[in-house]
Amino acid sequence: MISTAATPPAKPQSYRTNVEIDWCPGCGDFGILNALVLALQEMKIPNEDVVLTGGIGCSSKIPHYVNVNTLHTLHGRSLVQAQAVKMANPRLEVISASGDGDGLGIGSAHFVAAGRRNVDLTYILFNNGVYGLTKGQASPTLPYGEMPKSIETENLKFPVNPLFLGLASGFTFVARSYSYNIKHLKETLIRAMKHRGLALVDVMQPCVTYNNINTKEFYDPRLYDIEKEGWNPAANNEEEYKQKLPQAVAKSMEWGDRIPMGVFIDYQTETYDQKLQKLVPDYGKKNYVMEPIDSAGKPLNDITKLMESFC
Repeated sequence: MISTAATPPAKPQSYRTNVEIDWCPGCGDFGILNALVLALQEMKIPNEDVVLTGGIGCSSKIPHYVNVNTLHTLHGRSLVQAQAVKMANPRLEVISASGDGDGLGIGSAHFVAAGRRNVDLTYILFNNGVYGLTKGQASPTLPYGEMPKSIETENLKFPVNPLFLGLASGFTFVARSYSYNIKHLKETLIRAMKHRGLALVDVMQPCVTYNNINTKEFYDPRLYDIEKEGWNPAANNEEEYKQKLPQAVAKSMEWGDRIPMGVFIDYQTETYDQKLQKLVPDYGKKNYVMEPIDSAGKPLNDITKLMESFC
């Protein structure tokens, strides 16, 4: 969803706060921050029309650094809060940020549930294979058998594949980018925000402090753009989606000498707010956030059907 309700800032710096950034020098998070700021500036979205949520972790500090409406939420709940914001005020451009541990560890159930709803928002997953804020323990995405310098034994757990899980859960836009390729990441984020539906952007983001395996030197020769090799992710109807989904899943499983990035699926289908409009005809026409309330904080208009739809 893109709003043009006000005059946008003139410079990308207008989307940055003055909060001191305390990520480690060389951290891939800087690339994600810069790409997001450039994307917002290029799309000319007014600051007041954007909401950015974050959970807990190095990645989830990003709301402090972007000059928009922000929520710094609980561990694993960034995507939940983002959905609530979007459903409460559909005119907003909502972006959720999580790390791989935050989003796919304690937040994994919410990740799957979100795919079933298809709320119109963008979910950025900072993926570095470790819990960077708590000294580098193995995160859910660290490959089986790997032993970065921050852990004493090989990783004994099989990894979660964010792309595969996103496709299986029903995310209607699934993409991967790379934090050191800011141009590609910026363009991917723009496409995700323009998509009507739930968009996942899995960002390969090296942790220079704790993960000495999945580094810039590891990714640079391996990453390739699937769209430049002929893949077309667009699915404009259910038949095309069912045809392309297995191919997208197969591509998402590639990992080794070649690692795919780009958009894996871009499926235009009914969003959650469109479903709510069928249940509550005024939804989307009225801004329920601005509805009058009485002295006790209760809405003066009847929103029973709307609230029951969330149960």
